[in-house]
Amino acid sequence: MARVWIEDRANHADYQQAVEKWQAAKRKGSKRQAPGRWRVRWYGPDNKPKAKTFAKLPQAEAEKDAITARLDKGSYRDPQSAKAAVKVIAEEWYKSLRRQGRTTKHDYRELLDNYVIPQWGDWQVGAIRWEDVSDWIDDLIEKPGKSGRKLGPARITKIYRVFSMVMKRAVQTNRIAANPATEHELPRRNEDDEHVYLTHEQLERLAEAAGEYRRLVLVLGYCGIRWAEASAIKASRVNVDTRRIRIVQGYTDVRGALELGPVKNHEKRSVPLPRSFAEELRELTAGRKLDALVFTAPEGGPLRYSNFRQRFFDPAVKAAGLDGLGITPHKLRHTAASLAIAAGADVKVVQTMLGHKSAAMTLDVYGHLFPDRLDEVADALDAGRVAALDKIRASLAEAA
Repeated sequence: MARVWIEDRANHADYQQAVEKWQAAKRKGSKRQAPGRWRVRWYGPDNKPKAKTFAKLPQAEAEKDAITARLDKGSYRDPQSAKAAVKVIAEEWYKSLRRQGRTTKHDYRELLDNYVIPQWGDWQVGAIRWEDVSDWIDDLIEKPGKSGRKLGPARITKIYRVFSMVMKRAVQTNRIAANPATEHELPRRNEDDEHVYLTHEQLERLAEAAGEYRRLVLVLGYCGIRWAEASAIKASRVNVDTRRIRIVQGYTDVRGALELGPVKNHEKRSVPLPRSFAEELRELTAGRKLDALVFTAPEGGPLRYSNFRQRFFDPAVKAAGLDGLGITPHKLRHTAASLAIAAGADVKVVQTMLGHKSAAMTLDVYGHLFPDRLDEVADALDAGRVAALDKIRASLAEAA
């Protein structure tokens, strides 16, 4: 039996009854379309029967040829599968995540609930076109986000990537043949707006203005660790003698509750402490229990990012004369990276400090800060060439 064929329903009892009902309705003024006489039938890759009805034979023949071609090429998709709602596929994708950490999954959940599902949740996945996604990106750029403020380029990119991963799931599960959320032009990040690089003097002024949290600011600004990691440092993981802090855990705010878990990317590491203030940390760890937090809230317990910013960090920024630069506790990582690079640290050292998954990532973010060393290479090549020419001249002189 052919895999795809056309069936004439003219002599089928159900078709004849449908035609009679249609004619009766038409006499009463109904504008309903006549029932389809020609039915295209086929078996999908799952060996289950499929059917689609057309009023005219040429339409049925065109569909038969199209389905046959898709079956032969392996690009066939069950039309019913394309009717799945995006919110269903989004939940499937989210439940399938295995390697992502708690923070990443929490971010994905927030982006799904606030942006992806409200926009696309009730859409049939097969109905989404590339231009629909392009229009949505324009809306993300122009309209305010959930906070009431316009979304930044980095935030828009994250939202788009989450949606693209949901659509990739639809492709992988044979709902659609191609991902409509690919090859879109996204707003470009302005690195000057995203990154703030303080000088040593600026960092010291900020630390002094932070009062009791002076040493925390210095750790953030010189060690390059994340806020989640700094707030989870325990006394046992600070070794003043070797000038190292061991980074193994971080706090994550999950729906208002702080949870202690592994660091991002599971990149446990040791970061260096400048000798000039390493001894100051000894005061914070001496005589304390090994599992005691080094930096705590005024009333005890772990520090919360929002409270620390509002009560201590932002006032310190203003007192230090640095307001307007967009400095945040997290952005002190950029200062740590820039100061380390200026001091001669290579890319692998900076990667280790920051806990990046790869040196390529470090170069993508901070590559413009590393000296290009082109003059150094040119001078070395020149020295080699001059030495070679001297040997050649000496050889020619001896031969003469």
